[in-house]
Amino acid sequence: MLALLTDHRYTASEAPEGDWYLANILRDDLLLQLGLEKRGLPSLRVDWADPGVHWREFDCAVFRTTWDYFERFDEFSAWLKRTERLTRIINDPELVWWNLDKHYLQDLEEQGIPIVPTRFIEKGSGFSLKQMLEENGWTEAVIKPCVSGAARHTYRVHRQNADEVQKTVKPLVEKEAFLLQPFLEEIVKTGEDTLMVIGGEVTHGVRKVAKPGDFRVQDDHGGTVHELKPDPEQIALAEKAFAACSPQPLYGRADMVRDEQGRWVIMELELIEPELWLRYYPPAADKFAGVLERALRSSD
Repeated sequence: MLALLTDHRYTASEAPEGDWYLANILRDDLLLQLGLEKRGLPSLRVDWADPGVHWREFDCAVFRTTWDYFERFDEFSAWLKRTERLTRIINDPELVWWNLDKHYLQDLEEQGIPIVPTRFIEKGSGFSLKQMLEENGWTEAVIKPCVSGAARHTYRVHRQNADEVQKTVKPLVEKEAFLLQPFLEEIVKTGEDTLMVIGGEVTHGVRKVAKPGDFRVQDDHGGTVHELKPDPEQIALAEKAFAACSPQPLYGRADMVRDEQGRWVIMELELIEPELWLRYYPPAADKFAGVLERALRSSD
């Protein structure tokens, strides 16, 4: 039996009428479950934080929609340490720990993967956003926590509002590290491209577009998702970025955008709880099921 990990908000087996968000989650998970079923692998959607779950009863636990982990980080970290001793975790716990904190972008850059230029503001450190903008020659930037999701504590900063954003972020930096990246106009002009990588190969892609007047592409903030046929350059970058990870991810997502020079650069790799938009390309769900099957067979 496989556990497909979700969080307490998404454990229902049916979505109420009008709840498109949960309906999309259930549609994607159903496609994966059907692929697993075809291979004789039963699965169950499980809240990762449910204290009544006996993890030893599962052959593995696969991260799917644990979209509250960054809001319950200490609890999640303790759970992961316990659970990785009780059952197999997919993706590998070593990858999960690495991918939890966006300092991993430094590791990718050191391995020759082009990323959005990134400056880190370490926990408890002194900093001046205005000075950082000037030093890097950035007119505008985005600041966000190193452990984050769903645009939590994410702000757009420029030289005119830097003091105001500084006041907001300074007390947060006392508790956690942040990163600063240049704001790339391509985000609001075209959007952010996301490529799904399963078994080391790109299966499909989507383009996430922010609502007019916003820069956050997440649907939580009014963003929309559109089908995308990735070009060869994007595919090569996504697969190269995944190949740079150790151990190798079984599945995940590469988010990318064109920089000011027009080249594709990695914004993030999502290896913990990536939305994979399997409903946009159902064959990817079958491939995902096959990758999981091979991983389980190889560990027998």
